[in-house]
Amino acid sequence: MDTSLETARFNMIQQQIRPWGVIDDRVLETLAAIPRERFVPAAYRGLAYADIEIPLGHGQVMLAPRVVARMLQALSIGPDDRILEIGTGSGYVTACLNHLGGAVISLEIEPELAVLARQNLADTDHRRLEIRVGDGLAGHIDGGPFDVIAITGSLPDAGALAGLVSQLAPHGRLFAILGEDPAMVASLITHGPEGFNRKSLFETSVPALAKAPEPERFVF
Repeated sequence: MDTSLETARFNMIQQQIRPWGVIDDRVLETLAAIPRERFVPAAYRGLAYADIEIPLGHGQVMLAPRVVARMLQALSIGPDDRILEIGTGSGYVTACLNHLGGAVISLEIEPELAVLARQNLADTDHRRLEIRVGDGLAGHIDGGPFDVIAITGSLPDAGALAGLVSQLAPHGRLFAILGEDPAMVASLITHGPEGFNRKSLFETSVPALAKAPEPERFVF
């Protein structure tokens, strides 16, 4: 066991995650249990627990740890929840979702990243986990409706979510980061008895989801 990485993981939770308002014990236990370094490209392994985004290629990144933590806490994942992830990346968030919930379907648009994520997840304790190659914004996704939908890249506005929101189960929760640089807002959309509600959680800035629609521009 690499004790320096164990220490770095502990410090990540104590110095990055907790101070950012993450107090859910199940989320903290998940972040402590999953070795983030397994999902980081070799060149960045020493930065696995730093408060930064880590490049994965194809214009994609691993989200900073505190953003992942806030997302997991906001989604209030239960052990039997059916989960959809849009944007598998290296598989780290996928592993966290699977640790907290039930069945997970994760869509990755880049075949090379899907292969990488499968390799990274091969030695982890996961169950009922499926990684598919495909565009998560392209239409209906088999396996729903979903109790939880997690989107790991940004979208220009809430209008881009219409197809995914329609696949939320009653009482379902969807996490998305909406907007354009420098004004992006992490949002939680819930499917309540009277319809859908959106709550703003925090400001951040992350790369756009692959094939995210272009925002509408005002033309004089």
